[in-house]
Amino acid sequence: MSAKTLRTSDLARAVGIHPNTVRLYVDWGLIPPVERNESGYRLFTQKHLDCLRLARTIYASPYPGRDLRASSNEIIQCAVVDDWQGALEKAREHLAAVKAELKHADTAANMLEHWAQNMENDSEEEPLVICEVSKLLGVSHDVIRNWERNGLIRMRRNSYNNYRLFSKRDIERLQIIRMLGRAGYSHMAILRMFIELDGGNTRDLKKVLDTPRPDEDIFMAADHWLTTLKGQEKLAKNVIKMISGIIKSRNRSTIEKR
Repeated sequence: MSAKTLRTSDLARAVGIHPNTVRLYVDWGLIPPVERNESGYRLFTQKHLDCLRLARTIYASPYPGRDLRASSNEIIQCAVVDDWQGALEKAREHLAAVKAELKHADTAANMLEHWAQNMENDSEEEPLVICEVSKLLGVSHDVIRNWERNGLIRMRRNSYNNYRLFSKRDIERLQIIRMLGRAGYSHMAILRMFIELDGGNTRDLKKVLDTPRPDEDIFMAADHWLTTLKGQEKLAKNVIKMISGIIKSRNRSTIEKR
């Protein structure tokens, strides 16, 4: 007995999208290739609907960054070739990657708060110039200049040659910028936090990092990175649950046909 066929409108109605969006998902390779009848109408089946639901679940979430998006794409591609066990394995790997990112971001935010609450007064040590700081931090001159252009730090200048001068406290600040950037936070989130810190607030900086201000009309995932990652963790668990349900349903159907 052949599988029950569904129309484009059936799939669109099932997931709450326009029929043209279903066709786009086919064109983008997010749904398996679709056969057509003699009249040219697409003949979808349950496997197409399963893939569509999976893709919609993943893509309906905020963009989580290039690496996590690539990881989630691998889940979809396994489903498209009807390898649902492989999709489940990829989903578990994706969840592990999200948890690792979340731990990294959370640790960086905690270290920031510890640093802010235990900052010492600047020392009288001889300040360093940019080439020395670049070597010390393992970043290029351009990266440091970019941080300055984005308002993350302001350096004193040598009155004789106009070279940038970095105090011990400046260097600590640069280390915090580097740490938060590597943990996934955007320049906007870091700037927002420093505005609070420079204004005398050394508490709740973790919350500040994760909370865009009202005047930030448009913001990206990295502007509230902890919230994004927590949402991705919840989504990843839901995807695992969805795929597990599809596998069980297929196994049950196979048994019933015997």
